[in-house]
Amino acid sequence: MMKTILLVEGDATNRKLVRVVLGDKKRYRILEAANAGEAMEQLGSMKPDLLLLDIRLDEGNGMEVIRVARSDRPCDEVPAVAITAEAMKNDEKRFLAAGFDGYLSKPVDIRRLQEMVERFINEGRKAAYA
Repeated sequence: MMKTILLVEGDATNRKLVRVVLGDKKRYRILEAANAGEAMEQLGSMKPDLLLLDIRLDEGNGMEVIRVARSDRPCDEVPAVAITAEAMKNDEKRFLAAGFDGYLSKPVDIRRLQEMVERFINEGRKAAYA
């Protein structure tokens, strides 16, 4: 069965890049949201296998989305990766403490994105502690 990834990214070009990189082998179904409101609406009606969340969105932010996802079953067990241009020393710790399981800084390293997606899709949230 094809695994579903909810990609929450404000920039259309970045959404297309992730869709091309991850969707090329038809292994993942990629659903997209351009802002926090769209993401929360989709999370209210489905449970993805992985969340890829941009932190800075035009409307809302990834921190709001992860807070809602972590407080609401069944999405509280969905692994989530923060994707952000915020790459200061303590940012990764801050995102992990907020409920994210992984962290990628922009510009995104494609190989690292693919590896992280594969790991979380196969192992779930426990992959964060491996």
